[in-house]
Amino acid sequence: MPEIEALSKHHDRTGFDCGVAELNAFLKSTARQHGDKGISRTFVLTDQSSPAIMGFFTLTLCEVVAVKLPAAYAKKYPQHGLPAVRLARLAVSLKHQGKRYGELLLTEAVDRTALIAAQAGVIGLFVDAKNDSARTFYERYGFVALPDQPFHLFLPIDTIRMLTTG
Repeated sequence: MPEIEALSKHHDRTGFDCGVAELNAFLKSTARQHGDKGISRTFVLTDQSSPAIMGFFTLTLCEVVAVKLPAAYAKKYPQHGLPAVRLARLAVSLKHQGKRYGELLLTEAVDRTALIAAQAGVIGLFVDAKNDSARTFYERYGFVALPDQPFHLFLPIDTIRMLTTG
């Protein structure tokens, strides 16, 4: 049964390959260091029968300014820096792609963003899509593109609340 947990020393990162060298290198060389330093948190999808990582995502905090948001959202907020969560990375191993694990990881990232919002307040979840396919994936779940930046996407906190409260 797949489960998602915080990345730790016992996870086998060496064999992970999602087909994107940058994401593989981050998981293998940087993710734990960033977690230890408080820069970001990485969560991994594993099967209880193996320490091998099937997929992962990384969350970090960020600050955005309202003028960068779509007009309908920008008018709701003051013009200073606004707190948000960034989905810094999301990847599924080649061996496990096509099994909806990306959706499972994204759902967990959205759930964790809702928890952060309940404790500290954020305006939403941001992600930078790497390509058209990734952008389409995120848009299916309610992400909206930022003005003049079709690969920079935003999931508003109202949408997150609606998704996580049923």
